[in-house]
Amino acid sequence: MELDKLVEVARKALDDMKAIDIQVIDIQGKSSMTDFIILASGSSSRHVKSLANGVSVAVKEAGDEPMGTEGEGEGEWVLVDLNSVIVHVMLPDVREYYKLEKMWERPEAVEKIAAVREENEE
Repeated sequence: MELDKLVEVARKALDDMKAIDIQVIDIQGKSSMTDFIILASGSSSRHVKSLANGVSVAVKEAGDEPMGTEGEGEGEWVLVDLNSVIVHVMLPDVREYYKLEKMWERPEAVEKIAAVREENEE
């Protein structure tokens, strides 16, 4: 699926299911792990799980296949891996604690992540 369409399908699924504070972060050229990160919050563990599942279902209906999900058991932070797009759905307090939005705003954090990744590959 075209990258822009994949981002839109995931964002729309979150919006349709009343996700809180949806943010799409373009990290193309900043990281080799993915091109976009989508962050959203749910109002409860059940809502977080439902949002993540809704993204997976919407992507499948659009003709693509999610690579996997992590964190569904606890429902505090569920990651949906769409390969070129990573969706993080979190409870608000978990999102506030980790502040992923802030990490991608800082160029030095991106450089540090790249350096650590290169070390691990050697």
